[in-house]
Amino acid sequence: MAHRPRKGKWLVDWDPEDEDAWERYGRRVARRNLVLSVLSEHIGFSVWTLWSVLVLFMSPDIGLGFDAGEKFLLVATPTVVGALLRLPYSFAVTRYGGRNWTVFATAILLVPALLALYFVQRPGTPLWVFLVIGALAGVGGGNFASSMTNLTALYPQRHQGWALGLNAGGGNLGVASVQLVGLTVVAVAGRTHPSYVAAVYLPLIVLVALLAAWRMDNVDAVRATPGTQREAARDRDTWWISLLYIGTFGSFIGYGFAFGLVLQNEFDATPLTAVGYTFLGPLLGSAARPLGGLLADRLGGARVTFWNFLGMGAGTLLLLCATRVGSFALFIAGFTALFVLSGIGNGSTYKMIPAVFSGRAEDEVTAGRDAGSAFARARRLSGAVIAIAGAIGALGGAAINITFKLSYADGTGSGAPAFLAFLGYYALCMVLIRVVYLRRKPAEHAAPTDRPEARSRV
Repeated sequence: MAHRPRKGKWLVDWDPEDEDAWERYGRRVARRNLVLSVLSEHIGFSVWTLWSVLVLFMSPDIGLGFDAGEKFLLVATPTVVGALLRLPYSFAVTRYGGRNWTVFATAILLVPALLALYFVQRPGTPLWVFLVIGALAGVGGGNFASSMTNLTALYPQRHQGWALGLNAGGGNLGVASVQLVGLTVVAVAGRTHPSYVAAVYLPLIVLVALLAAWRMDNVDAVRATPGTQREAARDRDTWWISLLYIGTFGSFIGYGFAFGLVLQNEFDATPLTAVGYTFLGPLLGSAARPLGGLLADRLGGARVTFWNFLGMGAGTLLLLCATRVGSFALFIAGFTALFVLSGIGNGSTYKMIPAVFSGRAEDEVTAGRDAGSAFARARRLSGAVIAIAGAIGALGGAAINITFKLSYADGTGSGAPAFLAFLGYYALCMVLIRVVYLRRKPAEHAAPTDRPEARSRV
């Protein structure tokens, strides 16, 4: 990469490991793409979680009197679609290029935003219409996978952890941003103008799509080796880690969608009160994600994730106590703790992926296999597992909302059955980590910094 070869908007023969070229211009090119990737993913997360705010406005006052179960179903719908789109979005980058796909993935957000703007204040609109619009909003959930895949080709191994962590954290902040927009709309215009929330994002979507078309690049090196995802899908660790990511990211996104509705059902909170608290948890959880990666670097991903699930179990017990005594303050404290811990767990669980596969590569080298091919395969599988775990983990968010729907559908008005189910899952994750990872030999669960090939992964 002695010079910057281009074919139109494509960077060809891009080699970020070339330190001289990286210092001369590679860092600048990668940073420019990272900034726009973060913006696109941030807007994507906001549109994905848009209905977590809009359902708080839905009331007989604006001619939309849906019950609690119907509202939880509505917020679960974009979660499922966003999760299912993560694998094809990840693949699309390898086929169409990071710039091209980012432009498309951003611009298509106009469809659910415009439909929400038009229908959310139309009295008498049936639930199925909102379910379709919510499903279309799921396209915002796919942006995470495509942007992460693109950045792995732009950044050298030694900087990928920082870049991917910043990208993921910036995207996750979109959950808090849409809550803040909702809070502002309620405070300024009142609870009868939910369309204003969707309207805020229309110019932002157009602006980010235009900037991506103007300043981003496609990277020829992002082309995937055929069959990598199939190979990863046959690996048992892919599924173990995906189950753990259901508990961490699934909790983060699921609670992000459901928190306001839970406050309304558990404590009869008004829309203003609900959105006044719902932004804080996602904000802190997003900020905590890099901390999870940092702790995993130093202590090991499996150890940090194990203790993190123990903390999440304690936070869930706090919620059960709060529901029993009817303490709003205790309830807010418990949920905020769960958001922070889920953010930490997101970072530490992702850090387990390269640690596990690099540990295997070391074993293969010890057994006589070529080091270059062994670690190249480990990096290739790590990237595929990141995409698969991200997709499956997001389904945990839908499971949380469905569980809340069932919990509140029996007429008791209590989330206690749902919290007991979550507590059981966190306990299961602790057992899984203890049996599968913490009993392995040290190389397979040691801190990623113990191996140069894994240092930079999130």
